[in-house]
Amino acid sequence: MSGIYIHIPFCKQACHYCDFHFSTSMKKKDEMVLALVKEMELRKNEFQNEIIETIYFGGGTPSVLSIDDIRFLIDAVYKHYQVVENPEITLEANPDDLDNEIILQYANSPINRLSIGVQSFFEDDLQLMNRAHNSAEAKKCLEFATQHFDNISIDLIYGMPNMSNEKWLQNIETALSFNIPHISSYALTVEPKTALHKMIKSGSIPALDDDLAQQHFHILIDKLQENGFVHYELSNFGKPDYFSKNNTAYWLGKKYIGIGPSAHSYNGKNRSWNIANNSLYLKAIAENKLPSETEILSKTDQYNEYIMTGLRTFWGVSLERIETEFGADYLNYLLQQSEKYISDNLLEIENNVLKTTKKGKFLSDGIASDLFMLN
Repeated sequence: MSGIYIHIPFCKQACHYCDFHFSTSMKKKDEMVLALVKEMELRKNEFQNEIIETIYFGGGTPSVLSIDDIRFLIDAVYKHYQVVENPEITLEANPDDLDNEIILQYANSPINRLSIGVQSFFEDDLQLMNRAHNSAEAKKCLEFATQHFDNISIDLIYGMPNMSNEKWLQNIETALSFNIPHISSYALTVEPKTALHKMIKSGSIPALDDDLAQQHFHILIDKLQENGFVHYELSNFGKPDYFSKNNTAYWLGKKYIGIGPSAHSYNGKNRSWNIANNSLYLKAIAENKLPSETEILSKTDQYNEYIMTGLRTFWGVSLERIETEFGADYLNYLLQQSEKYISDNLLEIENNVLKTTKKGKFLSDGIASDLFMLN
């Protein structure tokens, strides 16, 4: 099974922490929708023998599109690709776009999963992030969305400057009060060239505190596990049967096609990515060209990728798979590099699977990089 990711590169306004590709100008929105459909057509042979299990609208802010645009894009997927009978179709949306009428339109469309960018239920946090919605809109949209959608995920951000543990716990408890079955939660990070980076550099807000973020992370794990969530990936928590099929496919190394500017694709052997420029993307597609670069993954690249994704998940890294797919030298290297982390109780081996411990989860990306094989 495979997936299709569709990148909608438009937002109403720029969040201070975001470094994803988007434009705040909607002038080329209609042209972009047509180009996305054309890219699907141009690339249909890539997935000739694949069956699509998930369709994911990400961004940017996909909820800036009309329901007709979204239906048009979904119809194009069905026209050019083989799709399972009941695919998971996720739309990322912001609370300020989700009034009652829009939610009803989504509920009467093929969309069956909403991923809502709440980020925080506190007004000061939302203002610091420069989010387009307010706390009241976040709560109101969840009240209505939960009446019409069973499968909802929300995003929350922790590690905010001056956010106490008590305030973070209130955020989590507010989310839980809506009986949401999936929560994605990320530490606030400072990306170069973002407004947040400039604000910290100028001293207008304090630098981020890694120790505080780690405290928030463990509060999050404990609270969500108490409430029946499975911590199945570093940033993702789902009730049983509500894991994101789209994201799970990424972490388990399944194939996917990324449609739209800046979107990435992966077929197990190669990784490609489209140009992160709306005008150049539109120009290339109009000329029937794919505006992408491709990287052929070496055996070592594939090993490193499996280590990175595996350690982020509760499935871990199968030592049997390492030996079978990569050979004894890779397995011996991995075991040797893991020794110090096992002795520090950051990694463990259970049923021939290498995993992070609870203590090591927050550090999993850094640990993974130390287990990489250098080319």
